[in-house]
Amino acid sequence: MFDQSKLPDLKNIDEQAFGALIEPHRRELRAHCYRMLGCVQDAEDMVQETFLRAWTRRETYEARSTLRAWLYKIATNQCLDTLRKKPRRGLPISREDASTLEQPIPASINEPIWLEPYPDDLPAPSEANPETSYARSEHIRLAFVTSLHLLPPRQRAALILRDVLDWQADEVADALD
Repeated sequence: MFDQSKLPDLKNIDEQAFGALIEPHRRELRAHCYRMLGCVQDAEDMVQETFLRAWTRRETYEARSTLRAWLYKIATNQCLDTLRKKPRRGLPISREDASTLEQPIPASINEPIWLEPYPDDLPAPSEANPETSYARSEHIRLAFVTSLHLLPPRQRAALILRDVLDWQADEVADALD
């Protein structure tokens, strides 16, 4: 559990102090939104929307959880709303000639060709332990392959929050209502 005596009172805070409180969470929220959406630009937009929504709705912060968990809940719901509005992406139609005996059918495209790789120059959430860093990157790959191909948005969010970010089941349930 966390120490509730250290939680900020967001109702009576100015914009600059609020920004100082939430800015340390930008990198990990961008990585989370990227995992949900698969696009760096969309992820950055979601972080901006998350911060804006947090500022405009700061009076709803009830200090039942950490500020970080509250921001993740907002970001996850923003991503889910965005995914609900967008149609599912399909694989492109092949414009190749019909196959013949001399030219076999080309191999199927099974990878998520619309996903953008996370740029190396963008800082990702840092890990102190190399083993933890390696394990986290493996979890991210598994989450991408599974969630982006098979799962609807809400299940995608649950998978990422639980298996990639190691949230407890009750925290995930609270974040996803």
